Amino acid sequence: MEMIYVESSNLLAVGFDESQNRLIIEFKKSGTYQYFGVDKSVFEGLIYADSKGKYFDQYIKKAGYQYAKV
Repeated sequence: MEMIYVESSNLLAVGFDESQNRLIIEFKKSGTYQYFGVDKSVFEGLIYADSKGKYFDQYIKKAGYQYAKV
């Protein structure tokens, strides 16, 4: 899966596995996590958000997706 490097104070890179609806986020300080059952539109929203950290907090973290550290 291709990881896309993003401009963010907290996030380093993101990727999306469309066949499994799995979002991968590499954080600058806390490692890499995968989030399960994420729609592609949420991934695209993250890519295009002005503030990746705010978008992550509101639409991924607070949305309650199951996740695991890689």
